[in-house]
Amino acid sequence: MATMASTITTITPSNPFPLFQKSSFHGTPSNLRLQPTKTHASARVSMSAPSSPPPYNLNSFTFEPIKESIVSREMTRRYMTDMVTYADTDVVIVGAGSAGLTCAYELSKNPNVQIAIIEQSVSPGGGAWLGGQLFSAMVVRKPAHRFLDEVGVEYDEMDNYVVIKHAALFTSTIMSKLLSRPNVKLFNAVAAEDLIVKNGKVGGVVTNWALVSMNHDTQSCMDPNVMEAKVVVSSCGHDGPFGATGVKRLKSIGLIDTIPGMKALDMNTAEDAIVRLTREVVPGMIVTGMEVAEIDGAPRMVIKSALFFSIQTKTISQFWTTLLLDFDFMFYTSCLQHAGSSTQYY
Repeated sequence: MATMASTITTITPSNPFPLFQKSSFHGTPSNLRLQPTKTHASARVSMSAPSSPPPYNLNSFTFEPIKESIVSREMTRRYMTDMVTYADTDVVIVGAGSAGLTCAYELSKNPNVQIAIIEQSVSPGGGAWLGGQLFSAMVVRKPAHRFLDEVGVEYDEMDNYVVIKHAALFTSTIMSKLLSRPNVKLFNAVAAEDLIVKNGKVGGVVTNWALVSMNHDTQSCMDPNVMEAKVVVSSCGHDGPFGATGVKRLKSIGLIDTIPGMKALDMNTAEDAIVRLTREVVPGMIVTGMEVAEIDGAPRMVIKSALFFSIQTKTISQFWTTLLLDFDFMFYTSCLQHAGSSTQYY
């Protein structure tokens, strides 16, 4: 993809700085607008408003009638059906941050692979809704912009990186595409409290409502549920109150010896390392995203003000053969930032 320089174009509005645009900022307003050139396939959406239908007549507008019990039954029936369906599934991904979502997106391209995503938070996406220090823009290092092209996220092209105007554009786009697929179910507000381990092999996760998991110290007799899986992918982010919980649990039950912990920031070293080191760390469990840095002692990847997007593709057919699966497994995941999901094991 050729790199083209950004150009600055002066725009002279017909009615400069109308009252609704004024604010408490006391500097000199600028009428310069940056017009970066896009080199990817997606065209910029026209800002001209299309002809719209006539507005609703709110004086006569009413919703169709419905019984409250119908709403309750629809929600309950569908959720419980999903719990039955995914009680024994192909892949369970713990953590719906950028790494977990991207992993699920790629795996779910195969309609024969059934994927459950477990996310402790009500809102999936981890820290990928904003850039660093609560800023909006997201910086993505090349060649990871190819994935943005695939999912249709626009960006401003620079020399070695691209910039998405708001991080939420990426997260909302991949989430909408992923959750529309029939072989994917996101269980948000659900915590993975523990692992199922038999004969040294991870065979699933122990689940509970997130609010229940957070109150085990104050309430008793709140037993969990389970999800069995051929493969568990742990993408819980780096260490913290709710981070790196997959590898922490592996250490506490003796399946791994040490967790060196994430080292200080070095983007150029860390990002390639995370891509290279994503792997099956114990039988039946793959670790990806910043959790890899915890288990391998790699540097942290990035401050959020300079977000990157490292994409990896791994063919591990031998791994799937060992697990007696009948489909090829292309592990194509991204580590978009240092923040992970808030899923916690106990």
